[in-house]
Amino acid sequence: MVPPIPPHPHASRPNSSLDNPHPPPPILLPARIVARLLSHHFGPSIHNYTFIDFCAGAGGPTPSIEKHLNASISTSPPSYAEAATAPPPVQFILTDLHPHPALWSAAASASPNLSYVSSSVDASNVPQHLINDQKQKGKKVFRLFNLAFHHFDDTLARKILRNTLETSDGFGIFELQDRSLSGFLACCLFGLGAMVMAPYYAFLWGAPLVLVWTYLVPALPAVLVFDGWMSSLRTRTVGEVKDLMGSCGLGEGEIRKWEVRSGTERFIPGVGYVNWIIVTRKGSQE
Repeated sequence: MVPPIPPHPHASRPNSSLDNPHPPPPILLPARIVARLLSHHFGPSIHNYTFIDFCAGAGGPTPSIEKHLNASISTSPPSYAEAATAPPPVQFILTDLHPHPALWSAAASASPNLSYVSSSVDASNVPQHLINDQKQKGKKVFRLFNLAFHHFDDTLARKILRNTLETSDGFGIFELQDRSLSGFLACCLFGLGAMVMAPYYAFLWGAPLVLVWTYLVPALPAVLVFDGWMSSLRTRTVGEVKDLMGSCGLGEGEIRKWEVRSGTERFIPGVGYVNWIIVTRKGSQE
């Protein structure tokens, strides 16, 4: 499974429905790519789901995913009657074991389709009321793990997957790194980005020491690159995620009820890829 690296502090072919006769621009925001993946994967049934981010951190990409997703599926109805019957926007919820309600509140205030749970939520033992609230609204629950699943060791990952398969209708794992040469090279961009943006943040924060630790003693770029490399080593392949599902304690018959799809989507030519795994209960998209 995943190499035994100290825990972080805190494939199959792509889905053919993603094939597009009009290729996207060579550089796309990863959040826009994830929104497109979800939209193409679920189609019209996406309105039947609520998407819950169980490792939202300070907010992460989920607010941007929500914005791009709802923008891509919204239309301008030609009549009042059609407007009255149009499906509502897709809802997203932010949660975390260590919540950041102050930061999430700012993001939620910018969109009526984004909300959050201010109390701690353990992804391996999700409060049943959080799931039941969505079920009572006639919604299915899809769990999001954005740049997060590699933080979990195998034991915790199995617990999270078992709880997910027992209570939800699907989950998605989205990572910007993997155990490949291009994945390691992409992490080097973090260091270059830090060096380019250091003057901006030094001025924004009123912290000239940022310049010292970036240029005179390049500790900040080094830490960012090293952290990216460790994340790459810990990022699982789709086969490894399947193995964790199969060993999470549920019977083989239960595991066969789930469909696993995966792939990669480029956002920076040559080095930048969104690596995605989308798992749904068979028949749940009907």
